[in-house]
Amino acid sequence: MRGFLITFEGGEGAGKSTLMQSLYENLVEKGESITRTRAPGGTVLGDKIRSLLLHEQGVIDKKAELFLFLADRAQHVEEVITPALLDGQIVFCDRFNDSTVAYQGVARGLDPRQISTFCDFATEGLKPDLTFYLDIDPSLGLKRSIKKLGTMDRIESETLSFHEKLRAAFHAIALGEPSRIHMLDGSLSPDIILQQATQIIHDFFKANR
Repeated sequence: MRGFLITFEGGEGAGKSTLMQSLYENLVEKGESITRTRAPGGTVLGDKIRSLLLHEQGVIDKKAELFLFLADRAQHVEEVITPALLDGQIVFCDRFNDSTVAYQGVARGLDPRQISTFCDFATEGLKPDLTFYLDIDPSLGLKRSIKKLGTMDRIESETLSFHEKLRAAFHAIALGEPSRIHMLDGSLSPDIILQQATQIIHDFFKANR
């Protein structure tokens, strides 16, 4: 039986990585087999691409940035995600195609429909079975990131206007696929968000197993 791809999306500092870790720990305790990964990253090639995308000092053209993300996605799906799904595992992925459409599409001023087509090509049409989108005001999210990490990477350092466009893009994506994407309030406490996500996961498994 094919496994499930569950993705975690949101703006900077929304808490998606914290939620993913907590859900992972809870489900592993219940005996679930889960592969955790992230985009960009998750493979040797992907980690090199991640370093370029987040820490390159020079200017990266927006189309070059897009194709770097797509190269990472293609390798990631081929090497990590698809084998785990075929093995019947649940795959938790920190960011996936929705982020590419929002960041490299809407926020960069490129056609999101075209970006979505490119994403489908890179992933051979693979789509998440369930997505958690953690919504947060960009000002609050960026403050959280700085407080947690003490610094900002290349994309976090973009203007507030850029991050506001991201939020609007994620809202549009979530509203377009309400059966897949569950929007959670990232400003709530991690415990409350975890409770909400746990119930959603429970209902999803009940309906799809």
